[in-house]
Amino acid sequence: MHLPMFVATTLGDEILDLKKQRRAILLAHHYQAPEIQELADVVGDSLELARKALAFEGDVIAFCGVWFMAETAKVLNPHRVVVVPDREASCSLVDSCPVQPVREFRRAHPEYTIVSYINTSIEVKAESDILCTSRNAVKVVNSIPPEKPILFLPDVNLGNYVKRQTGRANLKIWQGACIVHATFAARKLAEVQVQHPEAQIVAHPECPEAVLAMADFVGSTSAIIEYCAASQAREFIVMTESGIQYSLEHKAAGKRFYFVPNENCNCSECPYMKLNTLEKLRDCLETLEPRVELPAETMARALAPLERMLAVK
Repeated sequence: MHLPMFVATTLGDEILDLKKQRRAILLAHHYQAPEIQELADVVGDSLELARKALAFEGDVIAFCGVWFMAETAKVLNPHRVVVVPDREASCSLVDSCPVQPVREFRRAHPEYTIVSYINTSIEVKAESDILCTSRNAVKVVNSIPPEKPILFLPDVNLGNYVKRQTGRANLKIWQGACIVHATFAARKLAEVQVQHPEAQIVAHPECPEAVLAMADFVGSTSAIIEYCAASQAREFIVMTESGIQYSLEHKAAGKRFYFVPNENCNCSECPYMKLNTLEKLRDCLETLEPRVELPAETMARALAPLERMLAVK
């Protein structure tokens, strides 16, 4: 008697089978759940994933992150299908920066160069002159002639960090914030530092200035991982979203990492990032929904500032 053969024995197997059938690539941000990162072809921060979305052979991009990241992938791959496991995976920074006030600012102040953080909607990107990520924001601002006034949007903490690093007095900053990073408190960080006095502090530039002032290193998600892997230190207090722990433990094996709960909850998780699950990833590969569909004119306008960002070395 022959037992029936199952094509997929686990949810992960189902996803990998669907990925092969769809000729898909799985892109995952560092803040995704470990089981999603385990299956991904590429795990990275916003800049790395934008670059990876440019060059691959296939038909479908399954973007395990938040919606604005998938929009960026679609702009770079207008003829490919781009899907996200959960359509509600948004971003507080996107929500803090609606497009209409940005359009009004551009009309009222045509002399300004608009630098938009990649954590913005596709419509805001289309109104921008150049984009940036937390990894290259300082380089992007330094690439703009010093006499040009700049509107930096939407993250106030990243904007203030860039202003301090570049010394640009003519840099106006939007007042948006990340619901995870902006609610990290220096008081709570100090409490954890007392418990782990030998630990180095690494922080994302979306954190408040008081937190950044305490840090041994400030950098993007991937830059934090690289720093911890290369450092001689054995312990780190990590001031960013706790999903980074998966990559830290793989790339800096044997070291210890401590996460500080923010003021909103007793955790340091992004609720939007955690909306994506393996079940939803399987379903989106199966149905090719939710699918990112964007107007061609908006994509064309957003492509120019995106390409300018990618050209900055």
